[in-house]
Amino acid sequence: MHLVTHGAGTPVLALHGWTVDHRIMSGCLEPLFTRRPGYRRLYPDLPGMGRTPAGTATTTDDILAAVLTLIGTVLGGTPFLLVGESFGGYLARAVARALPDQVLGLALICPVGQTLDRDLRVRPPHQVLRSTPGLLDDLDPATRAAYTDGAVVQTPQTLRRFHDEIAPAIQLTDHAAIARFEQRWHLTDGPEGPAPFGRPTLILCGRQDSSVGYADQYALLPHYPRATFAVLDVAGHNLQIDQPTLFEALMDEWLDRCTTEPPM
Repeated sequence: MHLVTHGAGTPVLALHGWTVDHRIMSGCLEPLFTRRPGYRRLYPDLPGMGRTPAGTATTTDDILAAVLTLIGTVLGGTPFLLVGESFGGYLARAVARALPDQVLGLALICPVGQTLDRDLRVRPPHQVLRSTPGLLDDLDPATRAAYTDGAVVQTPQTLRRFHDEIAPAIQLTDHAAIARFEQRWHLTDGPEGPAPFGRPTLILCGRQDSSVGYADQYALLPHYPRATFAVLDVAGHNLQIDQPTLFEALMDEWLDRCTTEPPM
């Protein structure tokens, strides 16, 4: 797996969402960790996305196995913090289930709920709540469609971050592999186990997230008794881009909680 790392200290593994790559995670987390030293950030590209080839992987079970292999190879038994975005949030919950004694804390950014089936998700219609006149005029049709598909806040700032953190991955996605994965998209055992995950958790959802919504994620709370659950207004599926100040404040608070926990 292609892996980008920064810094030294407590490991933080960040798993990106569907058909993007590590840049969507480093783009929102590096500003946070630049002012919080003491963390080693690990940003992999998942199979079939970014610079990681799909290889023999054909199911989400295979993607999870690749992530667990990466953890074993790079971290061994070292405790680490775990962050997951969208589909990466689905995977991150499965990693916490598989390694409950190794995951120090779990942060989920606009995670998929308990079903990956798009038609079964409870989600609001797409809305644009803030926009800059003329912003879209010079965009080519493909870029315009990709950006406006989920952008609730359409400003020069969010467009710049789209160009930096999301658009490059679109060109690298192995769409044939993605189509295969979606035939067996759900994990065989599901991401939640019978035992709750008892470490500090953060679940962030966008009130205007037309991709995964916010209502389905409420059902996750019994599995995460130490979770802060926040639904942010004026935020879509790219919540960290639409609401960067609130995003960083809530991530800061989660890191503070993880720091003050008794060691494993």
